[in-house]
Amino acid sequence: MVEHATENRSVAGSIPALGTIFSCKLLKNLNFFAPSAEPPHLSPHFAAAKGPIRAGIKGAGRYKPRMSEATPTRRLFGTDGIRGKANAAPMDAATALRLGQAAGSFFNRGNHRHRVVIGKDTRLSGYMLEPALTAGFIGAGMDVVLVGPLPTPAIALLTRSLRADLGVMISASHNPYEDNGIKLFGPDGLKLTDDQEAAIEALMAGDLGAALVPPARLGRASRLEDAPGRYIEAAKASFPRGQTLDGLRIVVDCAHGAGYRVAPTVLWELGAEVIPIGVAPDGFNINKGVGSTAPASLATLVQERRADLGIALDGDADRLVLVDEAGQVIDGDQILALIAHSWHAQRRLTGGAVVATVMSNMGLERYLAARGLGLLRTAVGDRYVGEKMRETGCNLGGEQSGHMIMPDFGTTGDGLIAALQVLSVLVEEKRPASEVLRCFTPLPQRLVNVRYAGASPLVKPAVVQAIAAEEAALGARGRVLIRASGTEPVIRVMAEAEEEALVDGVVGRLAELIRAEARAA
Repeated sequence: MVEHATENRSVAGSIPALGTIFSCKLLKNLNFFAPSAEPPHLSPHFAAAKGPIRAGIKGAGRYKPRMSEATPTRRLFGTDGIRGKANAAPMDAATALRLGQAAGSFFNRGNHRHRVVIGKDTRLSGYMLEPALTAGFIGAGMDVVLVGPLPTPAIALLTRSLRADLGVMISASHNPYEDNGIKLFGPDGLKLTDDQEAAIEALMAGDLGAALVPPARLGRASRLEDAPGRYIEAAKASFPRGQTLDGLRIVVDCAHGAGYRVAPTVLWELGAEVIPIGVAPDGFNINKGVGSTAPASLATLVQERRADLGIALDGDADRLVLVDEAGQVIDGDQILALIAHSWHAQRRLTGGAVVATVMSNMGLERYLAARGLGLLRTAVGDRYVGEKMRETGCNLGGEQSGHMIMPDFGTTGDGLIAALQVLSVLVEEKRPASEVLRCFTPLPQRLVNVRYAGASPLVKPAVVQAIAAEEAALGARGRVLIRASGTEPVIRVMAEAEEEALVDGVVGRLAELIRAEARAA
C-alpha cells in the first residue's frame, strides 16, 4: 500500500542517500562503490569479517547492479549509519548498547587508553541512545568523551584533534524528531566504509562476550566543556584572513538542531548582523517547518528584514541551502558552481574537477565544462562523494541537497563552513547574492517520491520494462534516474531533459506505475 507521494521540482529540497540505483541514463564511468584502503591499525576482527562481505563494483553507462551486488551484507547500516524510529529496533537502547560493544571491540587495538567522542543533535531520544552507547563503549574498554549537541562536522573534527579511536554522532539529520540515527567516524575523521560497517554488524550478530573487558580495564566517561569553542574557532579559521562580515545582515536558520548555538556565534564573531531562527530546541521541534528542507519561512524573513543572505542548515548542520536577498532558494549545485569558480580563479581547486552525485543537474556539468573543469559523478551519499574525492585528488565535492565536502577544512560535509566560502565571495565581489549565486540555468528536472510498504516495486517486471521504454524514448535528450532511498521506504523517480513537458511526462508515467504496483503488492 502506498502511503503518499511527494514531489520536488526545484532541487533544493531533501535528497537522502543512495539505496539502490535501478536505472540511469547518460551517466558515464560511475564508480558507485570504490573500495577504500583499509586502515592498517584496525582490530583483527576486521580481517576475520571482511572476506565474505567485500563487494566493490564499478558501473558505467546503463549498468544496473543486482540487488545482491550493490553493497556488502549490511542490515542495520544504511547509506548514512543506522536510522529508524526512536525507541524501536534498531533505534532502541538495546541495539545501541550492542553497537557500542561491537564498535568498541572493533576499534580496540594496542595498549593505549582507547577513546571515543560522542555527540548528538537535539532530539529527545538522544538522551536514551547516548547513555546506552556510553555503557557499551565503557564495557568494551573505551573512555568516552561526551560533547553534547554539536554539528556532525564538529564530531569528525574532534575525533581527530582528540586523537580518538572513534567518533559517534547521534542524529537523523533532516528527519523529524521521531526518528534518530547513529553515524560512526574512524580515527581519521572519515565515515566508515561499507566493509567496516558490515564487520561491526557481524560482531553485533554474534556472541559479544569476548568484546567485554575485565573490570580493571573498563573505560570512563567525561564531558568536554570547551567542545563548542573548539569548533567555533575551526569554523572561523576557514574564513579568509583579512576579510570580515562587517555590514552584512544574515538570517541563519538552525532547524532547532545541532548548530543552534555555534552557527550564529561564528557569524556574529566574524562581524555580521545576525538574525537567528530555529534556535529554540525542545526535543520535539527539530526540522519542524524550519531548516534546509523547509526554507519558506527563511525566505520570507530574509525579504522582511532586507537581509543580504539567508542560511538554512539541517538538523545536524552538515548541509545547507541558501536564500538570496530576493527570497529565492539556492541549492547545492549552484553553491558548488560558485565555490568551484572562485577556487579555480585563485588556483586553489585541485584535481581539475568537482565531485557530485548522479542527482546533480546537467546545467552544473555544462557550466564546469565551459571553464575547463570536469564533473565526476558518484552514487547518492556524501560518503561516496568523499571516497571519489580522495581517489581523484579533488578538494571540492557535494550534493544537490546541500552537503559540501571541502577536505581543506574538514573530513565531512559542513553547512556552516560552506556558507562561509560563499560569504567570502560576496564580500570580495560586493554584488548581491541574487547575482553571485546564479551561476547557471538548470535544466528542467523533476523528482517525485513514492512511498511504499512491503517489497520494493522496482523488482516488478512491469516497472523494469517501463523504465527501459522511457529511457529508449528519451534517448540523448535527457536522463532517467530511479532509485530506492537508503533511509526510508521511498522510491525516488527523477528525470531531466531540455523540455519541461518531456520531463513531466516521463516522471508522471513512471511514478503512477510504481504507485500502482506498490498498491498491488
